[in-house]
Amino acid sequence: MEEKDVETAEHQKETTILTSKNEDKADSKDAVKAGANDKQPQKSGREEKPGFARIKSEFVRVDYKPELDTAYISQKTKDELEKGQKRQLDGDQDNGKGKKKMKVKGRNKQRPVTHIKSKDKLCPTIFQEKECSFGEKCKFSHDIKGFMESKPKDIGSHCFMFETYGKCPYGLACRYGSKHISEDFKNIVNQELYEEKSKVKQVLNVLSKDLQVMLWKKRYNFDKANEVVKQVQKKAQEKLDTFSKKCVTKQENKETATKSGAQSEEKMEVTQDLPSKETTDESEGEITLRPQETRKIDFSSKNYLAPLTTVGNLPFRRICKTYGADITCSEMAMSMNLLQGQASEWALLKRHESEDLFGVQICGGWADTLTRCSQLINENVELDFLDLNCGCPIDLVYKKGEGCALVGRLNKFEQIIRGMNSVLDVPLTVKMRTGIFDNKNIAHTVIPKLRDWGVSMVTLHGRSREQRYTRLADWDYINQCAEAGKPMPVFGNGDILSYEDLDRHLKNTQVTGCMVARGALIKPWIFTELKEKRHWDISSSERFDMMKRFVNNGLEHWGSDTQGVETTRRFLLEWQSFLYRYIPVGLLEQLPQKINERPPYYIGRNDLETLMSSPNCGDWVKISEMLLGPVPDGFSFLPKHKANAYK
Repeated sequence: MEEKDVETAEHQKETTILTSKNEDKADSKDAVKAGANDKQPQKSGREEKPGFARIKSEFVRVDYKPELDTAYISQKTKDELEKGQKRQLDGDQDNGKGKKKMKVKGRNKQRPVTHIKSKDKLCPTIFQEKECSFGEKCKFSHDIKGFMESKPKDIGSHCFMFETYGKCPYGLACRYGSKHISEDFKNIVNQELYEEKSKVKQVLNVLSKDLQVMLWKKRYNFDKANEVVKQVQKKAQEKLDTFSKKCVTKQENKETATKSGAQSEEKMEVTQDLPSKETTDESEGEITLRPQETRKIDFSSKNYLAPLTTVGNLPFRRICKTYGADITCSEMAMSMNLLQGQASEWALLKRHESEDLFGVQICGGWADTLTRCSQLINENVELDFLDLNCGCPIDLVYKKGEGCALVGRLNKFEQIIRGMNSVLDVPLTVKMRTGIFDNKNIAHTVIPKLRDWGVSMVTLHGRSREQRYTRLADWDYINQCAEAGKPMPVFGNGDILSYEDLDRHLKNTQVTGCMVARGALIKPWIFTELKEKRHWDISSSERFDMMKRFVNNGLEHWGSDTQGVETTRRFLLEWQSFLYRYIPVGLLEQLPQKINERPPYYIGRNDLETLMSSPNCGDWVKISEMLLGPVPDGFSFLPKHKANAYK
């Protein structure tokens, strides 16, 4: 679910759109929205604006004026821009026709998706050296010679898969295949290396065909989950009936007391007949597991990489693990899609062997669906904890009663938590926001309930649904919620971009630990900085090597054929929409960089550093070509945000 966003929608209102006419005005407004209201003291003699990072004057491009780069924006956007410019030239911008100037803002919700036709792909059985069971009806190509003649030129001569594992699973289709494809079109195998590497399972949680067929045909045995759901719903109905009777009794007592005039006795009767929520007996009929049946995890003092849709994929998590991330979590998976056996959704649950403390995050809105999904994951996926998403703010999720909507439906929420807990033998955690509406925080009332319902840990993002990612995270409120949730661990999340941010929050609040989201996307080496308590002035060549490792991870994960290469390129480009926001330590006048501060236009200490700092998606494509070769003919890429069309 590409546009389900979550954490990648985080920079929707953060990215600044600048034009040569209203550059200063727009920057000031965005800075105020971001919560940076205090001007920094002037040290360099130049004017400083709120919300802007202080960069050494020798690197600032003072007279730079941004221009629109139309190389990769959609044709529809181009047409609208041309119409807007024409109306402006004709002087009928405000002629009462209601036409407004085209804004190059917001999200590209209808971005084109490039598909490779099946007839242009070789049949997978050729790579597996098997006989195709579909025969002439197969939709894939079996013409090896014709495929090799039409195959694009190889990107490089060294295949990462062949050199690392002794065999490239993409064989003839590999875009790096010159070293492992023979003249008679055979896939060469380094047998000794292949046998050595095949003994170790590199990637776990791969969906088997048998399980997928069982889910397709609805033959999976969910008797355990179904029984749990019945008991949970029965208990919920009993509580509802009891509450209704109490209300009736209260009304009858009130009428009786009014008729008799015994006002003092009325208060006593109501107090005796209606016990408070805190004293209501909830133990009867509850479904609980014995303590020894649920594994325990010590979450304290661990650096937690947030579950990030789209950019939080397995190749990216591997990068973060090399830099010291302790806890990793899958991208958000929709519970209904998992139950239907959708391979693309199950792919989100894959786990690399390096992820030693790994969780799976799922999203849903109903007790029966989430309980069955929890049983399915518990029985078929290797994980250390299961996380329930109660923080996704986007309309597509919220309007179905999922994500943020759960905190406003406590009866359903309780049924979901109790049901999921009853079928899991791993800890259940919850990620949520402060509330749904702005200035109406409710997390402090929900978190104690989650503790009582059996949740092992809660992560609180310090913004409401309506705030999305505008303004700074409210860490004072996070502290209040952490105190309310004791002794249950509570992690805080929001605006961590340096070890100083982390130390301040751990020192001044009661949180057990902190989750890092955008900070890890902007600079994945933040986990090294957090552990070593230093600002790493990482060089552009080191950052380029990091992207090279990501590309190798991507080719291993998505494939080294044409489709795999372009998929890797797409995810690299999406990641670069965060990477370019990093400001090199050596260029800053004042440390550390704040997540709500953006730099003025600047040049780096070398050409590569300057290229990496560009907000223009055309420059991101150039970087991808340095790693994955030239883009194919007709290549089109639009970032999730139209703002990145400026150069």
